[in-house]
Order: sequence, then structure tokens, then C-alpha cells
Amino acid sequence: MTDAPRHALLLDLHGRKVVVVGGGPVAARRTARLVDDGADVHVVAPALCEDLTELVGRGAVLWSAREYLATDLDGAWLVHTATGVRQVDDAVAADAEAARLWCVRADDASASTAWTPAVARAGDVTVAVGAGGDPRRAARLRSALALLLDTGELPLRRQRPVATGTVTLVGGGPGDPGLITTRGRRALAEADVVVVDRLAPRALLEQLDADVEVIEAGKSPHAHTLTQTQINEVLVERAQAGKRVVRLKGGDPFVLGRGGEEVAACLEAGVPVEVVPGVTSAIAVPGAAGIPVTHRGVSRQLTILSAHDSAPDWATLARLDGTLVLLMGVAQLAGHARALVEHGRDPSTPVAVVERGTLPEQRTTVGTLTDIAELAAARGVGNPAVVVVGDVAALADTLGPGTRAD
Repeated sequence: MTDAPRHALLLDLHGRKVVVVGGGPVAARRTARLVDDGADVHVVAPALCEDLTELVGRGAVLWSAREYLATDLDGAWLVHTATGVRQVDDAVAADAEAARLWCVRADDASASTAWTPAVARAGDVTVAVGAGGDPRRAARLRSALALLLDTGELPLRRQRPVATGTVTLVGGGPGDPGLITTRGRRALAEADVVVVDRLAPRALLEQLDADVEVIEAGKSPHAHTLTQTQINEVLVERAQAGKRVVRLKGGDPFVLGRGGEEVAACLEAGVPVEVVPGVTSAIAVPGAAGIPVTHRGVSRQLTILSAHDSAPDWATLARLDGTLVLLMGVAQLAGHARALVEHGRDPSTPVAVVERGTLPEQRTTVGTLTDIAELAAARGVGNPAVVVVGDVAALADTLGPGTRAD
């Protein structure tokens, strides 16, 4: 291979004939990638490895079970040769040259007229990496770029307007910005508009482009920036204007997050919508405090309750085995603890309240149904917090970094 620069080009191979000469593992890897890219692949080889046999068996490729012939290149747009036999690969390359076809050689990159790069993809973004004929070097670079793409560290946002806008509901996790999924982080990097909740990982907003529109939709117990109806309307209106809209929520969109209502509103308006699940605080926050919501020999059942439920069935809840998790239940902690005891739950049942879970100022208060409200009041416990009722709550002392109230 000379030091001359190589021309990088992306090809549309959909429905176009591509010939692969060879039946071994290298040919199989090349063929699988070509199939994924929509090519009409014709494999020429006397015998096939297992992976190629599978592709042939499901009708993904056409197989000529014989030695290579020059006529195999008739009508082709691209050729790969990977026989491992120098004489055959030379013949394929020579025939391709005569037919003015680009030929990728697996045996000798310096004798190729085209090269297969290492490829990283994120949605509709494709990054191809060539590394001077060093495939391992290219693969390492590709992996590094793929990580940056997946985590939204590279500028993925479209700079040209799109014909059809979209809405993506992203679960931001329990608080720590590092606990959002890579798919959710990438969606944020692609967004034109972000409609954000109060308990979402707001530190991520600082990394958005300056012209990304941020709309506050935060809700607190007695103050709503936007009503749910208004939120639905904003999502639909911005998407219909051709914007890529991210609805950034805390926790998971479908765990007491009203995400289903927002999806329904988008579907009713004909707006494409996607849900990116998140780590729900009902499980993650207790976990961060060393409280497994299920634990062998202690609890194998979990019930999650919104503390804003106006009329919980306390009789049923008190009878349930396992763990009860109350979300945003600090303000009504005394009443909830009293109701559980009145309906038969053991007053000595352990209770833990975890404030600002997963964040640096996380704090845990542990007591029982009898005294947890008094302990919490004395320590000034406030929302956001998760309340855990059940024997697992006592494990915070031995498994967690939280501070116990004595």
C-alpha cells in the first residue's frame, strides 16, 4: 500500500449485486455486513463455513457451490475476495480490474482497490475508520468513537431541518446524571427541544447546544409549571413543527411518570414517538442506600405506591408480604405509617427514608413504623425521598453508606 490518500465514500448497496469469493470465516463476516447493508450478495465457494451456511439457509445470500469463474462478476457493483489462496485472489482482483469493479482483498490490503473500514453507527450517523491498513488499530479507534457516539459526547444533533419531527420520552434515572442510559444520553445530544421535569438529571442540560429550546415542565406537590395537558400539547406542537423533541423525566417514564398519557397524545396526533426506559428511583434509590428491595430469605415481593394516591387500600397493603416502596411520601409519612399499623402491620416493621438518592447529599434515616415520622421530623427530612417499608429497610445499616438516625 502506498502513502497516497484514499478516497472515503459511503455506498448505497441496496438491491445491488455484490460478489464474495470464498467460504470461510472472513468471507462470512464480510457477507453478513453486506447483507445488513441491503446488498444482493452472491457467494462463490466450493464449501461454506457454518455462519455462511446459516445465511444461505435463510435465503439471505445466493451460493454458487463451485470454484470461481470470471463470469461471476457479470452485473456486479463490488467484489470481495477472501479465499486464502493467493492465486485465486489474484485472479479475482485482475478480473475486477478489467471490469472496472472495486475489489476488496482480505489477504493483501496493498493489492486492493477498495478497503472495508471499521464502522461505528449511532442512529442514522455512520463513522467509518481507516487506519493505514492496520485493522486492529482501526477497530480500536472505532470502539472509542462508538462509545462517544453512544454516550452523546460527540455532536449528533442535526443541523438541517427534518421533514417530520419526533418525540422521545427519556427516563433520566434516579438523579445522578451518570445513571441515564446511553440511549437516553444520545437522544439528548440529538434534541432540538427538551421538555424537562424537576427531578430529571438537570446537570445534563448544561451540555446542550445554546440554541436547544429547554421548556420547564417541573411539578412539585403544590406548584405545576405546566399542566399535563399543556405538556402533551407542547410535545405535539414542537414535533409537528419538525423538531426532535426529548421529554426528559426522572426515573422511568412508565413508573408513576404519566408517560403513557404522553405517548397516547403523540400517537393520536400522528407524531412518531419512542420510549427510552430509565432506572426507576423506586428500586435504584433504595439500592444506592444499601437496601435491596428484594433479598433472599427476607423479601421476594415488591409493591410501589404513589404517595399522592388519595385513597390507598391500606387494609390490602398492610397484609402484603415483602417490601412496600412509597414515592414522594415524606409529607404524609406519619399518616401512612399510622394507617399501616391500624390495618395490622407490625409496629416494629423497619422503615427507611432515603433523601436525594444517588446524589452527593444522599441521606438515609432508619426507624420503624412506630417512630419513623418522629425521627424524620427531627432530622428535617424532605423530598425528594423514597420511603421503604419492610424488613429489607434494616439492611441499610449493614449494606449501605447511609447515616442511621439513632
